[in-house]
Order: sequence, then C-alpha cells, then structure tokens
Amino acid sequence: MSGFKKFLLRGNIVELAVAVVIGAAFGGLVQAVVADFITPLVKAITGGAEQSFGELKFTLNGSDFAYGHFLNTLLSFMIIAAVVYWLVVTPMTRLIAMFEKDKVATEKKCPECLSDVPVEARRCAFCTSDLTPAAAERPPA
Repeated sequence: MSGFKKFLLRGNIVELAVAVVIGAAFGGLVQAVVADFITPLVKAITGGAEQSFGELKFTLNGSDFAYGHFLNTLLSFMIIAAVVYWLVVTPMTRLIAMFEKDKVATEKKCPECLSDVPVEARRCAFCTSDLTPAAAERPPA
C-alpha cells in the first residue's frame, strides 16, 4: 500500500491531475463563450433564423444533420487551440530559445565527414582529417 501511496503523491501525477481539471473547466468556459457570444454574433451578422445557432440542422431522407452544433464545437476547438498556442507554446518556445542562445558550443562539424567533434579537437576521431582550431576558423564570406 505504501508503494501505491508514493506513486499517487509523486509531483508529476498531482500536476497532471490539476492540469486535467483546469483544462476541463477551461473547455467549459470556452464552450460558454462560443455558445453565448460568438455564435449569436455570427447569427446577427449573417441574419440567421430565430432558432439558436447551435440548433441549426438540415434534414436529408429523414436524417437530421446538426451542423450548428458541429460549428459550435469547431469554434470552441479553434479558440482553445489558439489560447494554448499563444499562452503556452509561444512563451515556452521563447524561453527554450533563450536558454539555447546562452549555451556555449562544445562541438563542431568536421568539414570532411560532417561528424560532431569537440571544439578543441585538432584531428577528427572518425575520418582523421586535420581540423582548423576554433579560434582560427572564419565564417564564410
């Protein structure tokens, strides 16, 4: 039982559970924004029918196709994807790039075999070609 307790109380399990709960709440919030603000706005612009935008459907051979509900769900997905991209992916990409920029290069490419060799190496360990010291190398003009 102690192993199970230790497994449940690990940091990443608890963080994942919190993320799922917050994500579900955020999904509900976005659904409400789409249903209560965006779809009435689209309906007002396009001069939609008296019924709710989410209830729009057409019938074909006795089968109802609820395209309004699909459009609401699609709009919700697009909003969630945009928020995740702009508030999570973009800042994390910038943060990672900032850390990568400050990292000192420890390897370089061998000009003959294109293997990664230490910056201080004078001879390639793979093809044994002579390497120019890093201080003497010049970028191509």
